[in-house]
Amino acid sequence: MTSGPTTQNEDASHTPRRDRLFRRRGPLRRALRYVGILVFLCVAILFGGFLWFADTVTSLRAPEGVKADAIVVLTGGYQRIDQALGLLRDGAGRRLLISGAHPSASPAQIRRTTQGSPDLFQCCVDVGYAAIDTIGNAHEITRWIGDHGYRSVLVVTNNYHMPRSLLELRRVDRQTDFIPYPVINSDLTRKAWFAEPDVLRTMLAEYAKMAAATGRWMAGMPQGTGLRSDNEIRREGVKPQQR
Repeated sequence: MTSGPTTQNEDASHTPRRDRLFRRRGPLRRALRYVGILVFLCVAILFGGFLWFADTVTSLRAPEGVKADAIVVLTGGYQRIDQALGLLRDGAGRRLLISGAHPSASPAQIRRTTQGSPDLFQCCVDVGYAAIDTIGNAHEITRWIGDHGYRSVLVVTNNYHMPRSLLELRRVDRQTDFIPYPVINSDLTRKAWFAEPDVLRTMLAEYAKMAAATGRWMAGMPQGTGLRSDNEIRREGVKPQQR
């Protein structure tokens, strides 16, 4: 007998609350609106960041007649090493570090592949085997700079990889003057690179890594060194060079 009125009272008490939740100016609609605005702002920031990144990469040019104390090249292709060896041969720097070589690649193998001068390799080229990634490159390069006391260094890597390389280097070493020397496989300003799937995929992937590195740096998040240990280097093939 009492269940009917009680149910009606419960419906009457819950209906206004539900209406308040879903009405146009209700808390749920307001929260969804704020979430939508936040998502839109994040997408706009990411898209704007990609446009900035693409413009930076496509406008990079190798400086002419540049000179520094030394040269470093981040491995990832023999074309980079060829460019760095050419700079060393032309006197753009006194010494060259090839950073991030795989332990199975000996200096003699690298020299033969790049057709570098034996005398040049003997006197002025170091090969670093510790770096696993770009973070490791930064730490390996910084150690090498500290060992030799260099103040200005030419950084040789692909144009799309240059922004992140400089970010990691300058995060670890704020004293050295790092001068970018981009390796440009093709002139991205003269073609619609965004219509080429391979190029667009490479640019998006590198931008994602750049955004992650920037976010990690701004948030002060801890990160590893990106370096192999001496035992790992020995186990994988080549003993560390003593210079």
